[in-house]
Amino acid sequence: MRKSIDVLFLFILVIARARIDTLADLVLPQRQEDVRRLVAAWWPVDSFNLLTEWLSDPVTVMLVSTAFGLLLCYVVIDALTDWLSPTAIYRLKLGLIYGIIIVLVGGKTMLLIGLRHITDPAAYTHDGGVIQTEITIQYFLASKSPYIENYLNTPMASWGIEFRTALYHYPYLPWTFVFSAPFYLLSQVTLGWYDQRFLYLTLFALSLFMAQALAPTRLYKLLIVMFMGLNPILASDVIFGQNDSFILFWLILAVWLARQAEQRNNSHYYTLLANVAFGCACASKPTAWFMAPFWALYLLRHEWGDSFMPAPTQWLYLGRLFLQRTWPIFIVMLVVVGPWFAWSPDAMIDDVWRWSSGTAAKPYQIRGWGLSNFVLAFQLVPDRLAFWPFWATEILFAAPMLLLTLWRQFRQNSLGLMLMGYVGLLFPFFYSSRFLNENYLGFLAALLIMAYLIEEEPNQ
Repeated sequence: MRKSIDVLFLFILVIARARIDTLADLVLPQRQEDVRRLVAAWWPVDSFNLLTEWLSDPVTVMLVSTAFGLLLCYVVIDALTDWLSPTAIYRLKLGLIYGIIIVLVGGKTMLLIGLRHITDPAAYTHDGGVIQTEITIQYFLASKSPYIENYLNTPMASWGIEFRTALYHYPYLPWTFVFSAPFYLLSQVTLGWYDQRFLYLTLFALSLFMAQALAPTRLYKLLIVMFMGLNPILASDVIFGQNDSFILFWLILAVWLARQAEQRNNSHYYTLLANVAFGCACASKPTAWFMAPFWALYLLRHEWGDSFMPAPTQWLYLGRLFLQRTWPIFIVMLVVVGPWFAWSPDAMIDDVWRWSSGTAAKPYQIRGWGLSNFVLAFQLVPDRLAFWPFWATEILFAAPMLLLTLWRQFRQNSLGLMLMGYVGLLFPFFYSSRFLNENYLGFLAALLIMAYLIEEEPNQ
C-alpha cells in the first residue's frame, strides 16, 4: 500500500489550524452576536441559530467544515494516483491545498476584518501590527513622526488591560507604514475604510506563490505551501494582524530574486533587485538585520575561497566586492530610515531599541516563552517592567551560534543553508532575550520550512 507523506502532514495541519481557530474564539465573548449582526442581511435566522454553538460562531463552523471537505477530496485524489497522471494529481492537490488555505486563513481573516468594521477599531485585531500601524500611516500622511507622537488618544488606548507601554512607542521601522500608505489611500477611496490585514493577506498569498516557485520538486512544492500556509502560529498572525507576514514577504522576495540571479548566471540585475528587497526587510524590522552576515557570505560565495577566514590580503578585495553588490541595501536604509532618524534620533532609538531592551522610561515587559521566565521565577527583578541585563545572555547564546552557522554555510554556501543559519542565530537570541513572543516562533518556522524545502536535497 502506498503511503503519502503529504496526506499525513496536511491532515495534521488542518486539524491543528481548525482547533486553534475555534479555541481563539473563546476569548471573544461577543463574537456570536457580532457575527449575527454581520451576516443578518443574508443569513436566515433559523439556519444561523441551528449552527450556533459554544465553541465557535456559525461562520467559523462553516469555514472549518468546508476545509475538512476539501481535505477529504485531497485524500480521495491521493487514492486515485494509479488512475490519474502525475501532473493531474499534482495540480489537483495543489489546488486543494490553496483552497484550504483560502478557507481557513483568508476566510477567517475577512471575518475578523468585517467584525472589526461593524464594532470597534480596537476589536478583533492585534494592537501593534494593525491598530498602531494604521495610526502611524495617518501620522505619516499628516507629516507627523510616529516616533515622536504618542498613542494615548487613539484606538490603541482601548486595546489590552495591563503593561500598555506601547502607547508611548512605535517599535517598527518606517517601511512598515511608508509602504502601506498607498494601500491605505486606495482603500479609503474605494471602500471608505481600511484594515491593515488587507495588505498582510495579499503579501502572505504572494509569499506562498514565491515559496512554491522556489521548491525544486512537486512534492516539495506541496509541502512548502501547506506548511507555510497552515503554519499554526503564522496563519494566526495573519488572521489577527501581527506583522510577521510583512517582513517575511520581503525576505522571501529577496531569496526568490537571488534564486533568479543564480539561474541566470549570477545576473547583476536580479542580484541588485534581491538586495533592494533585503533592504526593504531591514527597513521594516531589526529582526531582518540578523540575516546580514549570512546574506553577505552567500553573495561572496564564488570569491570567498577555501578558508573560513580569508587571508588579510583578500580583505580589501572582498570588502570592495561586497559594497559593489550590496550598495542597494544601504541606499534603501538611507532613503527609508534616514529621514525619520534625522528628524528625531533620540525618539527613534527610544521606540525601536530602548523600549524592547528594557532601558526606556516606559519599557516593554519581561514575558514570553523563553529564558526570561526563569528571571521572573527566581525573582531576579522586582516586577516585569524592571531592567535586567539580557544583553549578556543574548551574547552568550547567540555569539557561538553565529560562528557555528557561518561555518556550516561556508562549507555548503547555498540559499537553504543561509536561511538555516539565520534561524540558527535568531532562535537562541530570541530565547535569551527579554521576551520570546509566540509569533516569533511562527516566523522562524516559516523560514526553517523554506530552508529545508527550497533545495533538491534538504539538509538534515
